[in-house]
This record gives sequence, structure tokens and C-alpha cells, in this order.
Amino acid sequence: MPFDFAGSELAPGEQAKCASPAAAIERAQGMWKVFGHAGAAAFVRTGYPESRITMLRTFGAVPEDFET
Repeated sequence: MPFDFAGSELAPGEQAKCASPAAAIERAQGMWKVFGHAGAAAFVRTGYPESRITMLRTFGAVPEDFET
């Protein structure tokens, strides 16, 4: 999930599904470095309907609740 600055706040971008945790980390790093977002987070969401989020890695500026 990429993040961009919206004034003094960070606004989330569109989430993307990935085939594996490694692919999610690579995609998040690419969103941050290549596409110039303020930051990005790679995470795994498990469970239905109650979902649990496991943070894999963050890059750049992300909201405090996404930091690992």
C-alpha cells in the first residue's frame, strides 16, 4: 500500500494483491523508490471475516499504526 502526503497528513493509496510475501515487499519498495510515493507498506492480511494484519516491511514515511 503506497502513501502520499496530503497537506501535513499521509493519505493511503490503492492496495495491491501480491502472490507472495516476498512479492509484496518488492512491490512496496518499488512504489516508494521507483514511483516516488512518500512511503509504502507490505503486509499480509489473514482471516475472514475478522482479519489480522501482519506487517512485513515499511519503506519511507508511513502512518504510525503501520510502522514495524
